[in-house]
Amino acid sequence: MLTLTKIIPILTLLYHGIQGANGCQEKSFGTDSFVCVCGSDYCDDFPEVTVEEGQFKHIFSSKLVHRFNVSEGLISDAPLPENTVITINLTETHQTMLGFGGAFTDATGINIATLSMAVQEKLLRSYFSTSGLEYNIGRIPIASCDFSTHPYSYDDVDGDILLEHFALTPEDHIYKLPYIKWALSMSERPLLFFGSPWSPPAWMKENGMFNGTGGIKREMWQPYSNYIVKFVESYEAEGVPLWGLTPQNEPVMNGGDWHINGCEWNTTNMRDWIKTTLGPTLEAAGMRRLKLMILDHNRDSVPWYPEAILEDSDASQYVDGVAIHWYEDKNIPTEKVDLLHEHYPEKFILYTEACTVVVNLGSWDDAESYGHDIIEDINHWSTGWLDWNMALDMQGGPNWATNYVNSPIMIDKDEDVFYKQPMFYAMGHFSKFITAGDVRVSFNIAPATTADEEVGYDNLELTAILKENGRVVVVIMNTLDEEHSISIVDTKGSVVNVDLEPRSINTILYDPLAK
Repeated sequence: MLTLTKIIPILTLLYHGIQGANGCQEKSFGTDSFVCVCGSDYCDDFPEVTVEEGQFKHIFSSKLVHRFNVSEGLISDAPLPENTVITINLTETHQTMLGFGGAFTDATGINIATLSMAVQEKLLRSYFSTSGLEYNIGRIPIASCDFSTHPYSYDDVDGDILLEHFALTPEDHIYKLPYIKWALSMSERPLLFFGSPWSPPAWMKENGMFNGTGGIKREMWQPYSNYIVKFVESYEAEGVPLWGLTPQNEPVMNGGDWHINGCEWNTTNMRDWIKTTLGPTLEAAGMRRLKLMILDHNRDSVPWYPEAILEDSDASQYVDGVAIHWYEDKNIPTEKVDLLHEHYPEKFILYTEACTVVVNLGSWDDAESYGHDIIEDINHWSTGWLDWNMALDMQGGPNWATNYVNSPIMIDKDEDVFYKQPMFYAMGHFSKFITAGDVRVSFNIAPATTADEEVGYDNLELTAILKENGRVVVVIMNTLDEEHSISIVDTKGSVVNVDLEPRSINTILYDPLAK
């Protein structure tokens, strides 16, 4: 018998392929899925999603067919017998969420600037407006990173310890600040911006280079702290309020010859710099309001690196959270993050950088990699998740160190278009519906049974969120090449019966029934 939850997905399947004002214009690059093309006269939008009493909405994207399609159904009072049952415990709450976003690198701005103004606006709206992903966090490199056309700082005058020559650069005024301000004008959500330095001015470093080996000279701790304060003051003078800072991007170099902008900080130096110099300097400048996040490196440095700093109360008083990158997540167990939270539950955890490192236009595998990691990290205490570059060229740059990577949006300047990759839609299934102030809640999965056997559920990956307004959000991936039927049952007695398409990312949104 066809239920409402089965009929509506069939209708949306029949509708797929009819080009409308808000529909995806598909393009294949020969991978396992497709991109959506956006130009001056067309670009798909995120559909408006409203939920009526007694109803649920199901937003889904799939490998073969859909991007942000929406179906709806009625909340039931009983799971279907053949379905896998997911029980949501609305009373067992965990971390409070901060949100999702990406980085305003030089490369992002350089690529956006190659497009016509109409297409630039569509791209920024795709990320920050109510018709887009509604990102609410932005990472800003302090001066250059590898995704710049050359290494530079805000004071390249050798020996200028008083920072008399400190100044923002053309890169800030042309490729960062204009797009940050444009995003601010589009967003209906408060935007949280934080700065991250890749390298101090080269003359402050032991090797006199932006990259290579080594750290900062001990006598430069105070000038460098003043340098970071000046960055905050300069951006805020331009109308961009800062929410936070990380003291160093990827400080755990372990004596390596870093080919990109970098600066090594062992735990002793980082601890002592924060407690004796950086923390007091920020406080004296009235900037203790900024959220200071240590580490900003991979999970293989958890928990030992942050704990070496947080175990010192004089340093810990200046630290609000721990920033983590995703690059070693596949190799490092989540228990490492659980230990960090267990030992320092008052410090929030935020994933601040991620990307796939091979340009593979249209790859659904990349979308699932994003979805898997976001779900895993949220389920292990992360308060949010940031992508790396928001827009790159077709090569995956520019990058002065030829460290090319992938991005959810790729720009074809010759055609005056940009391509929304499957990763873009994976991000939206979280960023659109999980917002600052929401909390994670517990769940468990009971496998469905048939007359002959128990049906597994290893293909299902999910997280559950209770919003501030009492609404429930469940984001769930089906990684099988076949449909999987589920029943979401919460502790208030609400039941959502829904079918998950093969190889799909799904967001289910509903208001629990009142007991």
